[in-house]
Amino acid sequence: MRVQARQVYCFAKAAQLGWYPEGREIALRGLEYLLQKAKSPDGQPGFVHLLGPDGATLNPLRDTYDHAFVLLALASAYALDRDAQIRAEIDSLIVFLDTKLRSPHGGFLEGWPASMPRRQNPQMHLFEAMIAAFDATHDAAFQNRAGELFALFVSSFYDNQKHVLGEYFEEDWSKIEPVSVEPGHQAEWVWLLKGFERITGCPTGRQRSELLASALRYRDEATGCLIDEGDADGNIKKHLRRCWPQTEIAKAWTAQAEAGQSSAADEARAALIRLDRHYLQHPVIGGWYDQFDRDGRSLVDTIPTSSFYHVLTAIAEAERVFT
Repeated sequence: MRVQARQVYCFAKAAQLGWYPEGREIALRGLEYLLQKAKSPDGQPGFVHLLGPDGATLNPLRDTYDHAFVLLALASAYALDRDAQIRAEIDSLIVFLDTKLRSPHGGFLEGWPASMPRRQNPQMHLFEAMIAAFDATHDAAFQNRAGELFALFVSSFYDNQKHVLGEYFEEDWSKIEPVSVEPGHQAEWVWLLKGFERITGCPTGRQRSELLASALRYRDEATGCLIDEGDADGNIKKHLRRCWPQTEIAKAWTAQAEAGQSSAADEARAALIRLDRHYLQHPVIGGWYDQFDRDGRSLVDTIPTSSFYHVLTAIAEAERVFT
């Protein structure tokens, strides 16, 4: 469901920007399929985790990460036409989140049924989806919901001393040691915090600057690209480098440029050039390389469609801010 919802978002966004007018129909068809096949096929609320090619349920888990992207897809589709039925689906999804996925310790469970460990990643994407839902609906309730997730970021995810973002947590949001750091997520939060500041006026400049400076410690020496994983002390744990962290560092610098940070625009352009040079120059036009090893060898011989969301959003943000 995560990938299908991301595709709906991409086509809706491309239509909204005027890049691809046909995207509107594709997005709405994709959303209709999700609602018909993935929503409550077993009579229970929420969207199932996996479907087969024939639309049959393969895994009935209600995954919180999936639902964050379903909400993002609904918000992007609603922004196209302000369709009342899509708004009703947004409200229905919020009810599901509140009744089945809320955690007594703050934020949301990993899914229904719940599992461990807890991750910041689903919460981050719900934060993104709440910001998008506010932009689409102008309903202050989504500002408030984004505010709750920002409070969780401040209280639990972000280490104010080491300036790193944790990934894995116990049920009560206490850290699981040793702390794993994904620099791509650090960069992604920079962009999201700027969006939160835009819709609420809540200042996030300090956290953005600290997160960005910290993320830049985890770079491949040969290419300047972000690597996949490090530790809380700034050491690189995995010298692999996927495509999506490069899109997120471009978005982070773009956000900082929008905020007026000196030289951030140049850094954003440099990050986009690295993204293009190392990942988007693919034999398949419009395709991308997904991951390289330390020696620059491609490790994935397919083009994962989940990365389309990252690539499109990075380019869309650059166009919005710099043109």
